[in-house]
Amino acid sequence: MKELFGKLFSGSFFTEPFSTFGWRDIVDIICLTALFFAMYLFVRDRRAGKLLTGVLVVVALFVVSELLDMYAVRYIFESFFAYGLIVLAIIFQPELRAAMERIGTVPFKGLKTIGAEPRDLSASAATVDAIVESVKNMAFSKTGAIVAIERSTKLGEYIGTGTTVNADLTPELLSAIFFDKAPLHDGAVIIRNGRLYAAGCYLPLSDKPDIFRGLGTRHRAAIGLTEVSDAIVVVVSEETGTISIACKGELYREFTSVSLRRKLFELMRREEQV
Repeated sequence: MKELFGKLFSGSFFTEPFSTFGWRDIVDIICLTALFFAMYLFVRDRRAGKLLTGVLVVVALFVVSELLDMYAVRYIFESFFAYGLIVLAIIFQPELRAAMERIGTVPFKGLKTIGAEPRDLSASAATVDAIVESVKNMAFSKTGAIVAIERSTKLGEYIGTGTTVNADLTPELLSAIFFDKAPLHDGAVIIRNGRLYAAGCYLPLSDKPDIFRGLGTRHRAAIGLTEVSDAIVVVVSEETGTISIACKGELYREFTSVSLRRKLFELMRREEQV
């Protein structure tokens, strides 16, 4: 005890741990800080935030049981923590999957271009023109529609829920699919490589609590797909004819045909630059 107080008053108690501190430790701290900050940003607006709060409460109770030597409580928590990683993996499975998919869509310039097919900018322009023309007509007639544009994240699991079409994308074909008597009008259309690849597809619904209650299933599906992929989704409201765009888990509304074309080109150009 005297030795401890001696170090404390001499100042060596605070300086001794940093005697071997080097640049590797600085990098280590920066990486750890970035990791925890990224985890905070990820769980902040998701259900995982509440789940994480619950986990922290359990950890706090475990610490209290250790300090107060509460045998029964400590035994239960020790049994829990013995399988803690497995339990947490099960509890946070949707969030962990979304996080890994988000990491997989980080645009590492150069690495993503290895083995990639060259992009045809004229085809992108034709895709935007066909979508805008069709969406303008459907908005005028208040025909509900949801059109997903696949980008670097492949949407094969959602394509599999619909019917493969793999046809040239034209305004007439797109409008015909969403005609209210057509058999595939209830699902989403997925555009791949400038072609209308699949129709009648079912997309994952977002469970964000702050989505406006007046929005229906189409809008929740559009947001949900962009939460787990880098797709761009265009939605036409069946009730109001309002045109919206979902991207990166956010929904942007009240587009005209002119602003829709401009926004789609902006998002696609941003993809070309990464």
